[in-house]
Amino acid sequence: EASVPPNGVNCSGCGVELQCLDVAAPGFVPAEKYRALSDGPSGLRAAVCQRCWLLAHYGRASQLLRLPPQQHREVVSAALRRPQRFGRGPLLLYVLDVMELPDPVLPQLPALLSPDVPAGGVLVLGNKVDLLPADSPGHLKRLRQRVVEACVQAGLRGAPLVDVRLVSAKTGFGLEGLVSRLQSSWRCTGDVYLLGATNSGKSTLFNTLLRSDYCKSRAHDVVDRATVSPWPGTTLNLLKFPIINPTSDRIFRRQERLRGEAAKTEDELSSEERKYLNHLKKQGYLVAHGVPPQADPAQATSSSCPSGPHLLAFPTPPGMENYRGDFLVPWHTNSQPPAVCDLCVLNLLTDKEVKLVLPTQAIVPRTFILKPGMTLFLAALGRVDYLEGEKSAWFSVVASNRLPVHVAPVSSADEMYSKHAGQEFFKVPMGGEERMKEFPPLVPQDVTLRGVGSTQAVADLKLSSAGWVAVTAPEEEKLLLRAYTPKGTTLVVREPPLLPYISTIRGARIPGTAAYWTRKPPALVENLRRTGEK
Repeated sequence: EASVPPNGVNCSGCGVELQCLDVAAPGFVPAEKYRALSDGPSGLRAAVCQRCWLLAHYGRASQLLRLPPQQHREVVSAALRRPQRFGRGPLLLYVLDVMELPDPVLPQLPALLSPDVPAGGVLVLGNKVDLLPADSPGHLKRLRQRVVEACVQAGLRGAPLVDVRLVSAKTGFGLEGLVSRLQSSWRCTGDVYLLGATNSGKSTLFNTLLRSDYCKSRAHDVVDRATVSPWPGTTLNLLKFPIINPTSDRIFRRQERLRGEAAKTEDELSSEERKYLNHLKKQGYLVAHGVPPQADPAQATSSSCPSGPHLLAFPTPPGMENYRGDFLVPWHTNSQPPAVCDLCVLNLLTDKEVKLVLPTQAIVPRTFILKPGMTLFLAALGRVDYLEGEKSAWFSVVASNRLPVHVAPVSSADEMYSKHAGQEFFKVPMGGEERMKEFPPLVPQDVTLRGVGSTQAVADLKLSSAGWVAVTAPEEEKLLLRAYTPKGTTLVVREPPLLPYISTIRGARIPGTAAYWTRKPPALVENLRRTGEK
């Protein structure tokens, strides 16, 4: 369809320019549909590409599309080098998945913030904290400190690092505080960019902020939501929405609203509010009383931040020349290969398998006590052999609740894998012998640990992005382990562990087995007064 000219309109789901010429390229829309939409009253403004449509309606991708890493870096670099507004460079909101620490992209941020890039700083958001149970009092403070340490190790310290906050883009936890922080300190004096690695939650955060009173009033009527999917690389280019000008009157009304909500108890909520709150409690351990509400319709759109329609217009790589930006910009940052994508187990999986591997609800830890000579399998994606040690040790699995865990003697582990890999027994991968012919074999790496106590884990064995196993052993007990991950993926020995007391979140020992009954801690609700409190 060479006769169909480019329209210059981007997909409202992933941000790539819509086109009908190349089915294998990003932004493809069938020619007949493309023409029909172009001739319609709204044109292509609210249209999504075929890939986003498949993701939204069927939860599957027609193919895994990624813009070249160098192209992504050029886009980010060009944006950061835009002329300053009000004498201030852009603020970077960097989103990382706390479960994926150490974050693969974080070490690259200092290069983006070189002396010739007048950025306004970096505000790092540790996302998905709602999925992790509280293993001890003060666990959020400890998690935040781990993120701070990761920033320091990456070279982010001092002035460039504005703040570190823990949030859940999905349940709303921490987002009211984030909006207050942005409105009080950053206000409307510069652009804000949203960056992060694959599956860190950028699109979900974008959609939540779009409905909040951080977004220009009524902008949600003209700005479509980003496509949210567990499939890696959903957002391919730039998306945007306008930030509202936080006048004194607006900040006052916002503070009044927050005080009023914080004074309520769960019993005082409407039936619909309670229903939604209970839904959130099933999703995560840390939830907010609802999500940030959309902006007050009474607020005049004319008093939003002063800006023209090309606020983020900048020279772009080939194929992106028609992009027009506004205020808030999320990116899918592919990062430098192969650290971000090529070593991730998700790239080996089908769309159905990805859905099973990525946790979507609060993770319930599963703890097993193993003697030397025992093996633990996490689906067919990871394996840990306890080869040598004097005493039993505890192995706590932190992974999607839908992934099975199996324990067997080391002597029969190879036979179990050969017999059941690709079958329902292991669940992932799925597809039988034919699927396993194309799936890479598990490769071993020996790990030596020394226990620090029977209630405190010494390290996490992170099995790529499939999850991790926290190892707890008696003090000074030396353990020789052999951990396996699929060939081409990365095993990370995380010391200290992310949740050192995770083995204590368990029930009684199940008689005749190596397993303990699971126990799910209660959810903590933010911005809501407990019944009986004054």
